[in-house]
Amino acid sequence: MAPPRYAVNCSIMMKDRPPKERLAAVREAGFEAVEFWWPFTTPAPGPGEVSDFVETVRASGLRLVGLNLYAGDMPGGDRGVVSWPDSAGDLRASAAVAVRIGEELGCRSFNALYGNRRAGISAAEQDAAAIRALGAVAEEVAGIGGQILIEPVSGAPDYPLLTADDAVGVIDAVERETGADNLRLLFDLYHLAVNGDDVPTALARHRDRVGHVQVADAPGRGGPGTGELPLADWLAAIEEGGYSGWVALEHTGEGADPFGWEAGAGLPGLPGPAGA
Repeated sequence: MAPPRYAVNCSIMMKDRPPKERLAAVREAGFEAVEFWWPFTTPAPGPGEVSDFVETVRASGLRLVGLNLYAGDMPGGDRGVVSWPDSAGDLRASAAVAVRIGEELGCRSFNALYGNRRAGISAAEQDAAAIRALGAVAEEVAGIGGQILIEPVSGAPDYPLLTADDAVGVIDAVERETGADNLRLLFDLYHLAVNGDDVPTALARHRDRVGHVQVADAPGRGGPGTGELPLADWLAAIEEGGYSGWVALEHTGEGADPFGWEAGAGLPGLPGPAGA
């Protein structure tokens, strides 16, 4: 069995560096792929902004394997707009941009964060809006063979999807009510573990729904080996279940040696420095 293929999330890592330097550091560390959260401040950035992002990634020589759709004001606490009835247009606009980026860079996985519960709007109304919105963006990315990812998230008290069961329930509802068949579970080991989900049980139940995997250790959301999670065992189980996609390192890390955790990670297949 081949070891996992690792990508690096360049939105949570190396925030002390501009994007070009982050990409250069990823390449120097020996990785071949990256992912980003929504890299713009608006859902519909101008063509120049999009071109600049595409050219920056292309010039790095790295492959883009994951991209979030517009998720609202993330630094301000937002965690997506999928379930916000008044934000369907913003989500669709970002999906159109994501498709353009996907066409240019080969990315086919797009994470649509569900959104926090909002005061004054019932949960039922938000869930109905989410089904409509997800059906629409799933259709948008299907044109390039893309998939929409649904993710349980931790650390956001008003975010309603906490477990793999929660996320798969949304996927099932969208499939049932819109016919979309290109939604998959984003299996984030850190978020699931922090939320108290039973990770092996969740994997056994939903292994055929996994479309992308992300990792960080807990406590602390640092690199693998900095916490207490049995990440190597869980990744081995994911592979044994047939998953052969990318495993994205979505953990914090700044300073002169953001990949210094690698020696103690205990994960198979981590790259050495470029040229080693």
